[in-house]
Amino acid sequence: IALTCGNTVVLKPSEKVPLTMARVAELFTAAGLPDGVLQIGHGGVPTVEALTDHPDVNALTFVGSSRVAKIVHDRARSHGKKVIAVGGAKNHLVAAPDADVAMAAADIVASFAGCAGQRCMAAAVLLTIGDQPALLDAVLEKARALKPGQRGGEVGPLIDAASAARVTRLVDAAEADGAEILLDGRKGWAPDGAEYGGGHWVGPTIIKFPATMAAHPCLVEELFGPVLAVRVVADANEALKIENADPHGNAACIYTQSGATADWYARRFGAAMVGVNIGVPVPREPFSFGGMEGSKSKYGEHDITGDGALRFFTWTRKVTTKWSTTPNAPPDAASFAATM
Repeated sequence: IALTCGNTVVLKPSEKVPLTMARVAELFTAAGLPDGVLQIGHGGVPTVEALTDHPDVNALTFVGSSRVAKIVHDRARSHGKKVIAVGGAKNHLVAAPDADVAMAAADIVASFAGCAGQRCMAAAVLLTIGDQPALLDAVLEKARALKPGQRGGEVGPLIDAASAARVTRLVDAAEADGAEILLDGRKGWAPDGAEYGGGHWVGPTIIKFPATMAAHPCLVEELFGPVLAVRVVADANEALKIENADPHGNAACIYTQSGATADWYARRFGAAMVGVNIGVPVPREPFSFGGMEGSKSKYGEHDITGDGALRFFTWTRKVTTKWSTTPNAPPDAASFAATM
């Protein structure tokens, strides 16, 4: 969208995964994009700071953790730049008592374990209204059936050793503090990836938390791994209160067969992207993707897709004209036309 709006773009991929965007740049070149319109600059913090501070950079977008998103936003704004910095997420799924068990279970597992949970749209917390043993059993059955690997339908490795260690440490803490480990991805999967060609692996993990552990890090921090926290709540209002209390305003979902229930939640969720029976409610490019303003999921104005992106990647100009007469053409029309 930035290119289509007439901008040149300097892209800094994550230093952990630089190859994908290098290939995208090659495809742009093969498609005929002129040299220099899209450039890639690799690196870490110094590269980010250089781009943020450079006077020729008029607008800046970022996707990453909430902590870094705020740093990037504040630094860019201090230079008077347009900026949208998309941060982390803690997406909540709410299961109403009338949820379709088979459909919801398949979707919940795909949402929390897909991409090994390493996406801002991954499910993090499942709130069941009342005890729903059939749904929980179905989720566990499908999650247990997942295999390690990098083919379709398999769960891949985490990005690095530090990420795997953090996920494992938080699961360890949940268990030590009294949560019930329903499915333990720390066991049965080779952590060093010896059996899968290397890498850092944590299997799908499901943890049930009592109400007394509502403030546990596994329930409030973004884990970025295939971990689903489960809580049983008394009613719809309690589920909504928990979701609204989370400072991340990225995504939320309601599983139900009732249109009225779906509408009630869709109007009240404290999230910018809402799914009805869809645990990864990603709006496609004609619509605006991004977290709720004022939350830890988005710092800055507009969005990175949709009409918000068109406003972000362009300048809005207001032209006011007053003619003393109404000529057929400006006096210098002939000489102006000759220069075009």
